[in-house]
Amino acid sequence: MIFESMDKLQRLQKILARAGIASRRAAEKLILAGRVSINGEVTRQLGAKADPTSAVILVDGRKVPPPAAPIVLALHKPAGYLTTCQDERARRTVMALVPTVPGLHPIGRLDYATGGLLLLTNDGELTLAITHPSYKISKAYLATVTGIPSTAALERLRTGIALADGLTAPAIVQMIRSSGNQAVIAITIWEGRNRQVRRMFEAIAHPVRQLVRVAIGPIALGNLRPGQWRNLIPHEVKLLRNPPSMRETLP
Repeated sequence: MIFESMDKLQRLQKILARAGIASRRAAEKLILAGRVSINGEVTRQLGAKADPTSAVILVDGRKVPPPAAPIVLALHKPAGYLTTCQDERARRTVMALVPTVPGLHPIGRLDYATGGLLLLTNDGELTLAITHPSYKISKAYLATVTGIPSTAALERLRTGIALADGLTAPAIVQMIRSSGNQAVIAITIWEGRNRQVRRMFEAIAHPVRQLVRVAIGPIALGNLRPGQWRNLIPHEVKLLRNPPSMRETLP
């Protein structure tokens, strides 16, 4: 029997999710498999609760750290860094650019060759909420492409491009400027497919030369230079948790 102050009790799967151990669904599987213990007692009950600040919680014999104060960082990721906590080939990762904070991890991904805004947090629950497919948070980019797309090509980007993994959702697309044999296009999407923006431009025969993410939902890259980061203020975090819906934003 586990005795804790009732106002501090949290469901075990929520504790594991907030610690970044696993999603709530995956945490439930860990519990049912008997891989989680509370104060030395294995539990297979999905309704089990504990005080994350005082209980000794183990997953496969490894202690789950007590919750740290939640933080959210905005980083200007330079191109040439991996969006991961560690790399088995010892390549540069974004974690080398931010403070060492227990549980800190990137929210989503930004591919190796792409720079711009990347959010990091130690709040696993926030990460799971933002990256869930139903969340539909907007992501805005500036793409420098080869050639100057026609009006018809830009309209294809707006209405949907047929990719190998299906038709893309509607996007907001605007020509910013063009010069010589290249153009700068602003594009906002609500999906998170692998290399999606690059593949969309490849599909209209205007490959990307440079790609920078300039906003995630209500959070803008602003004046951050490559490699710089800042803490989000509480109001920004609140907006991030409750962004405008896709339907409210699309023209």
